[in-house]
Amino acid sequence: MTLFNAADFLVHRQARGGFADKTAVEGTRERTYAELSADVARAAANLRGLGLHTDDRVLFVMVDDVEFVVSLLAAFHAGLVAVPISTMYDGRELAEIVEDSGARAVVASAEFAGAVNEAVSAASEVEHLVTSGDFPVSVPDRVNVLRWEALAAEPAVPMPEPAATDDDAWALWLYTSGTTGKPKAAMHRHANIRHVYETYGRQTLGITSDDRCLSVAKIFFAYGVGNSVFFPLAAGATTVLEPRRPTPEVFGERARAARPTLFFGVPTFYNAMVHSTLPDDAFASVRLGVSAGEPLPRALQEKVLARFGFEILDGIGSTEALHIFLSNVPDDIRHGTTGRPVPGWDVEVRDADGNVCPPGEPGELFIRGASLAVGYWRRTDAQRSVFLGDWMRTGDTYMRDEEGVFTCLGRSNDLLKAGGIWVTPGEVEARILAHPAVLEAAVVGSEDEAGLVKPVAAVVLKTPHDAVTEREIIDWCRDGLAHFKAPRAVRFVDELPKTATGKLQRFRVKQQLAGTLTAPEREPAHLAGGAR
Repeated sequence: MTLFNAADFLVHRQARGGFADKTAVEGTRERTYAELSADVARAAANLRGLGLHTDDRVLFVMVDDVEFVVSLLAAFHAGLVAVPISTMYDGRELAEIVEDSGARAVVASAEFAGAVNEAVSAASEVEHLVTSGDFPVSVPDRVNVLRWEALAAEPAVPMPEPAATDDDAWALWLYTSGTTGKPKAAMHRHANIRHVYETYGRQTLGITSDDRCLSVAKIFFAYGVGNSVFFPLAAGATTVLEPRRPTPEVFGERARAARPTLFFGVPTFYNAMVHSTLPDDAFASVRLGVSAGEPLPRALQEKVLARFGFEILDGIGSTEALHIFLSNVPDDIRHGTTGRPVPGWDVEVRDADGNVCPPGEPGELFIRGASLAVGYWRRTDAQRSVFLGDWMRTGDTYMRDEEGVFTCLGRSNDLLKAGGIWVTPGEVEARILAHPAVLEAAVVGSEDEAGLVKPVAAVVLKTPHDAVTEREIIDWCRDGLAHFKAPRAVRFVDELPKTATGKLQRFRVKQQLAGTLTAPEREPAHLAGGAR
């Protein structure tokens, strides 16, 4: 067995080498590699001191700041499984994931106290809640509550050396709705973290120790954890963290102050930047941008270049792949395409019979690479439909040209994305149907004027006299779902198109609602990005 621990790879080896005194993390405070290494070792020992054992899950609901990075790396160091969770879930949704993961400990920021209190109270296996910030606690007495500062304190039993993990040890579980709707954990090994750095971070992006990374996508995303943790730390670079909700104004301010060289966003956020009042030199320090989460329209890519002066590498990744597997590269950027396979990845476009499509013919995208998840936690049917031997079916429809450049043509099923985050139409439809005035509902994706896909709804009311407004239906969805799942527009119709057997013809709904979003979208900050 060859020992390998991601915490050692990302931070301890840098502290032992030539980067000990270099700034590793800039958040609300700064930490050098030496300081970060010491913080991680202390926090790991204190997590173990709670009685946690190898492969126990530690779930994180945190803002992007130093405490999150330390806690995440401490879980790796201690041989525990880090489970970063979206901060956009409400208490009920979060409770389902906490229960599913079997997490024994939850580490949370004060900003999410309401949802976390509800989730921890409902999850019977949670034994410890670690709170960061001014956190009002309301959980059962069975839960041991401690401040985050207790993790940072000198431990009773030090753990200076990382746990004796190997390549195949669990390191990271990331929840995704992915191709099957219901959130499920994609399980990643310690080795996968090294693989995504070597294949995308070093060979494709070309990150160096001189870079400073700023990511709109948060650390709980596969895309964000690569941008803000794996790539900069593995390269001996500096990660710039922004805990606030992402808006163009917030990130313009952060970019002017921190002067990042690499900027990671999603098309929805780049579109918001273009339509903002930011000065054109707000991102003057950026040498290269990166986009993932959803296809980047050619026109939007060109607008960013013209306005802010930097090129964008568009790519596609997935939670199951841990980061980007198809991408443009700095010296060969093809606007409107997703580029070529990242080194170390095999990518095929296959027809319905499983045969590889010739250039110019569309088909479903299949991928094979070293950083693929080992599978889904407790989701046998989903795992068997997505992971096929060494290969994974992505659910995306693609076409490859004669030069080996890939172009995205959309999804192979009814799922859609908003701001790079999966939205399951059935879940949104169920919420709309719970409204007392609604008879039927259908949710589809519709392009706005920037070419970005957003969820919109067609709704049939029980009687034409019900005084229900579009705003009321949208607010109803936001009250019962995470906000990013709510439709951006609602159109009331007399009936939904169906087949002779009564099956919804979703493609016809999509045709009917095409052009619904004709004005530039002002996306809420919580739609700012993730891996596809």
